Amino acid sequence: MQESFYWENMTILAIAIAGAIGSVLRYWLGRVVQRIAHVGFPVGTLVVNLLGCVAVGALTAHFINDETHPVVRAALVVGFCGGFTTFSTFSIETYGLFAAGNWPRASAYVALSVVCCLVGTAAGFRFVNHLHR
Repeated sequence: MQESFYWENMTILAIAIAGAIGSVLRYWLGRVVQRIAHVGFPVGTLVVNLLGCVAVGALTAHFINDETHPVVRAALVVGFCGGFTTFSTFSIETYGLFAAGNWPRASAYVALSVVCCLVGTAAGFRFVNHLHR
């Protein structure tokens, strides 16, 4: 009972720390990419979402048959990737594009985000499976 309580609290703490790191990295990287791109399109968020999806796919593939401690898994997948990926930001940016009447740009953003992030997830998954062969 005591040991279970300890590991549950360690998991929560690990998720919180890794989530904070992922969130700060998301903010910084999204801003840097957006500044470099100089476009009226949320490319910073798109890049962060794509990288987050690649990371989730790669980590999930790695952990499927790996004996990594559950605290480490939770910290990386739930904490870091959860803090790093930005679909809540994606939603508000898409809504803003639609609300401004910019339907073509909003539609392109939705399509690119979904397709690119699914491809990124699959790429990360396949990359790690390839390494494990």
